[in-house]
Amino acid sequence: MRLTVLIVDDEPLAREGLRLLLDADPHVGEILDARNGAEAVTTIRRQRPDLVLLDVQMPGMDGFAVVEAIGAEHMPAVIFVTAHSQYAIRAFEISAVDYLLKPVTADRFRLAFERARHRLPCLPAAPTAESTQQMRSVLEAVAVPQRPLTRLAVKSGTRTIFLPIEEVDWIEGWQNYVRVHAGRAVHLLHVPMNTIEASLDSATFVRIHRSHIVNVKRIKQVWSPAPRQYVVELISGERVQSGRTYGDRMRTLLSNPF
Repeated sequence: MRLTVLIVDDEPLAREGLRLLLDADPHVGEILDARNGAEAVTTIRRQRPDLVLLDVQMPGMDGFAVVEAIGAEHMPAVIFVTAHSQYAIRAFEISAVDYLLKPVTADRFRLAFERARHRLPCLPAAPTAESTQQMRSVLEAVAVPQRPLTRLAVKSGTRTIFLPIEEVDWIEGWQNYVRVHAGRAVHLLHVPMNTIEASLDSATFVRIHRSHIVNVKRIKQVWSPAPRQYVVELISGERVQSGRTYGDRMRTLLSNPF
């Protein structure tokens, strides 16, 4: 099955870059493009593409307005494309919706495209209730971003301890709980990793493994014993292993912002 893909972006160079990546994939048939949200809505309604690469930040009608205009339940599969919005990226990840961060790299594009392609049905079909809910979760999370946590309430026997979030070194997933490491103390909270990740400031806390979130302000140094493998050493002396699928985050963490 060769796919019809729609590129939606107000930047000509961005559209051309995505087109080049799509041209190189044998699973892509027709490539459509739209210069703004209004064109995207018209093209989706008329052409019914299999997949949409949808820019989030566009003047006038942005990517989320496009989804609202079409209706989440009627949208084709979507890979969101975003330039900088950290809270939006967190919303995409939590809702299991694919996204690409500009500038888009070939490796990251292939990963997102393959994920999206394998989720597509062999024959045209209505979106599942799960995919519709995922899309709505993204819209709600981005429209009303939550304020990040400033403290955690930790029960200890008959007491409740209030732990300032800046004192947390790292958080470890453990079954349906998380272990919060703060210095020599370890606190147990009955909350899933995805839920606590969504409540944290993404500029300070970075998830580097499906079971590890680290406070970047508590990192002493990072080791790279092998390609695409990283070990984070914290001020406390503890060492935390990164996951292979979190390589993009680690490389961003290790780069300077200029």
